[in-house]
Amino acid sequence: MSEQLTQAQQQQPQAMSDQQRTEWVKSQYQKANQYLAGKGILPDNVAVTESRYLPPLVALWKLNTKDKKSYWVISGDLPTDHMPFSAAPTARDAMRSFSLNWQLKAEHIVTSDSVDKTQQEFADLLVSRAQGLYQLFEDEALWRS
Repeated sequence: MSEQLTQAQQQQPQAMSDQQRTEWVKSQYQKANQYLAGKGILPDNVAVTESRYLPPLVALWKLNTKDKKSYWVISGDLPTDHMPFSAAPTARDAMRSFSLNWQLKAEHIVTSDSVDKTQQEFADLLVSRAQGLYQLFEDEALWRS
């Protein structure tokens, strides 16, 4: 999605200036790093060629850690989340995995014995974002090299 989306993005009206786009990508990268660090996982570097982003919706980073492990981290206009790189061999597969995992998490929340308003709202958000991710996963134009 990163630079591969340039042609697709050029066909759409420019919603963000180049500077806004750069700042958004930088902030999402920082958010992904802080998220992993908050989970006790220390990021070392990003695999730029394998990471993808579509401002202002979603950023999907392949982050390598100091202990030589790799993770997919997703951020943007959706909950920040992560999974081991081994769970999905490509960014596209990772996007589908996040989508499916979020649908399962939402189902688990709504079928639990005590669901309060906040939990229901979070489950609804997960379902909404999962559907959006799956639509992006299915969009062949976004994934052409």
